[in-house]
Amino acid sequence: MEYYTLIKAAHSLPALLLLLGMLAHVFMLFKAYRSGDAAALTRKLRVTRCYSLPALGLLALSLPVTGWWLAHLAGIPLGQTWLLASGVLFVMMMVMAVLLRGRLAAWEALGETPASPRLVMMTAAYALQYIVLLLAIMGLMGAKPV
Repeated sequence: MEYYTLIKAAHSLPALLLLLGMLAHVFMLFKAYRSGDAAALTRKLRVTRCYSLPALGLLALSLPVTGWWLAHLAGIPLGQTWLLASGVLFVMMMVMAVLLRGRLAAWEALGETPASPRLVMMTAAYALQYIVLLLAIMGLMGAKPV
């Protein structure tokens, strides 16, 4: 049973880092967008897209593995509705991540040109949907409805 606590920590920590990382990047990009400095915004978009999103993606992809391991150690069958629902939400979250990466790439490609309000709103919508899906998965994992 000592492995269970270790695996639970290895599952909870990436989930928390994923949520905090997304919130930090949304705040950072919003602040850079509102400042009006196009060079700083382009630099932050490049760093977010090239370095931060792949790192956050690795954290996200570790969650199903450690989650399966936790369910296996606890003897929870994988066919339970709340586990299946969280799996569907996870797939939707990964789709939002791909769409968000595409919007960030389009925004970065503009360079010094100001982004259209539609592009900014679509990027914000994808980021918000990603965060809401992550919170929904965390809620299902915390509640563990039977």
